[in-house]
Amino acid sequence: MSRPSSRRPLLDSYYERYLEAENSAAFIRQVGERYSVATLERLAESGDRMTRRGAVLALGFLADFESNNVLGAALRDRDRGVRTLAENAIRLVWCRIGTPSQRQELGAIIRLNNAQQFAEAIARASSLIDIAPWIAESWNQRAIAYFSTSKFLDAIRDCQQALEINPYHFGAAAGMGYCYVQLREHASAAECFRRALKLNPGMESARAKLIEVQRVLKDGE
Repeated sequence: MSRPSSRRPLLDSYYERYLEAENSAAFIRQVGERYSVATLERLAESGDRMTRRGAVLALGFLADFESNNVLGAALRDRDRGVRTLAENAIRLVWCRIGTPSQRQELGAIIRLNNAQQFAEAIARASSLIDIAPWIAESWNQRAIAYFSTSKFLDAIRDCQQALEINPYHFGAAAGMGYCYVQLREHASAAECFRRALKLNPGMESARAKLIEVQRVLKDGE
């Protein structure tokens, strides 16, 4: 039996319109006018499937790092759609922390890594870490740059620090796994990929790599 339409949250209607029109600006405006982040967090945890999807999508647009725990839990939601939206949303809120200038700098570091300008990414991430060591994503971005320049032990240390600050950081967990693969420490790599999958069961790249590493271990390396 379906729920009477009169009792459906407005969020459901907003989400359905978003799916039809793919108008993110309208969705953000409508949800922002009606819902607080705290209410969206509650709906993400306790609403029905469509409501949870809409709430998680909205948190990705409107929330900051304070919603990390709620989105981290949504990564293990029973609904695949919620899990997928949560992965996208949580990556966004990881960058919404600190002062406006610190957020801007973090964005610049991410762009440097994407452009493969790793030396500058390391330098600027190091400066940001000195100023705001509690921003987990700055440690993760420096780890990415270290990995890309074959500094695997440095990358592992930064991934560990990112996870210490943000225990939901599945990217850092998987990143450590890739480092250990390069170091041919396959048992440690498998442990890291399992940790990443425990945090984010939908991380198929980590699942594929875990299978590969387990095969190597079974064959005796």
